[in-house]
Amino acid sequence: MSAAEDRLAELGLSVPDVAKPVAAYVPAVVSGDLVFTSGQLPVRNGELLATGKVGGEVSPEQAAACAQQCALNAIAAVKSMVGDLDKVVQVVKVVAFVASTPDFTGQPQVANGASELFGTVFGDAGVHARSAVGVPVLPLDAPVEVEVVVRMAP
Repeated sequence: MSAAEDRLAELGLSVPDVAKPVAAYVPAVVSGDLVFTSGQLPVRNGELLATGKVGGEVSPEQAAACAQQCALNAIAAVKSMVGDLDKVVQVVKVVAFVASTPDFTGQPQVANGASELFGTVFGDAGVHARSAVGVPVLPLDAPVEVEVVVRMAP
């Protein structure tokens, strides 16, 4: 087990199976020393953790937990490409899409659910650039979707 997986285990978490895409794409691709994940939904055991809009049916706290699950799913997609998470040398960019009501402005705090997990799991290599974007709707009525770019060791 990698050091990253050991840190996940300390949190009571583990790398899940790679989530099955909901359309015609793959979970991740490698280009040079970068791994680009597709947008990851908050799916656990084949089920969305929540549906609806943040600021409406979904609380900010629930949405942050969804962002964390999205991050776990992104980690699974990365691991499927690199084999060993210790090969990750930098989480370069995280983009969090938050399906929210028009008056909700807490997208950055929701995205922290993902960002904080990357920091805990990868340490200094988990520090990243980020965008947190409010959108009207996401696939399957998910409240959050997260995509990641990581750099891996040669």
